[in-house]
Amino acid sequence: MNYSIHAAVRGNGTNVVVLLHGFGGCCDIWEDVVDTLGDAFRTIAYDLPGHGRSLDYPKAGSAKVAAKAVLSDLAARGIACAHFVGHSMGGAVATLAALLDPARVASLTLLAPGGYGPEINAPLLRRYAAAACADEIRACLAEMSSPDSTVPDAAIRNLTEMRARPGQTEKLVAFAEAMTADGRQGVIPRQDLASLAMPVMVVWGTDDAVLPYSHADDLPPGFLVHHVLEIGHMLPEETPGLVADIVRRMSRRRQRRQPTFTDNKA
Repeated sequence: MNYSIHAAVRGNGTNVVVLLHGFGGCCDIWEDVVDTLGDAFRTIAYDLPGHGRSLDYPKAGSAKVAAKAVLSDLAARGIACAHFVGHSMGGAVATLAALLDPARVASLTLLAPGGYGPEINAPLLRRYAAAACADEIRACLAEMSSPDSTVPDAAIRNLTEMRARPGQTEKLVAFAEAMTADGRQGVIPRQDLASLAMPVMVVWGTDDAVLPYSHADDLPPGFLVHHVLEIGHMLPEETPGLVADIVRRMSRRRQRRQPTFTDNKA
């Protein structure tokens, strides 16, 4: 049986941009980024497996399952190549998609991506997974954001509505426990990252309280790194204009080199 994941599609540009949210989020977190990009791009914002309107996707939980689901959906839509943008867990999903099917990924824009180092704020992530009411969600997002940032009311509404779905909070709690076993997260090997030939930009806020921006250190040659001063973990909400600008710039870049090797078993 074929399964599909939910996607919000906008625009009709020739460049396709795939938007992958972080843990506990949904496709709606990209609204400000999509509004800023306008109709020059065709944007496809997914609810990743186990989240939102993809809640019942089978065997949800791992970034690899999510990557395969996204690639399968793009193939079903007849999209041969797209620019991938991933935030947090969505960054790990985007990276694994590029390792599994590099020809389908024109560029990677990774916003505080998961899987780039073992350190993770497990207590905060687990509190966020269990947060169901608006006040609890707001408190977690505020801790994830820079002290100077304001948590958007739209984000609170969207996430509160998402978590009201039967079984959503319980699933997120189970995901968080699996993701942060022993207080650490799984890591994508650096030698696998070195095989990627498409343009890659890693963007990290210096006030990130979830994943330390030191995870952007010692990346393979050719990876671009952009540290954003006084911005926290929630880059799509805290600085959507900057994210949209980086996506525009990445869409104009071309493959930087031939890969040293290909490993599709990441």
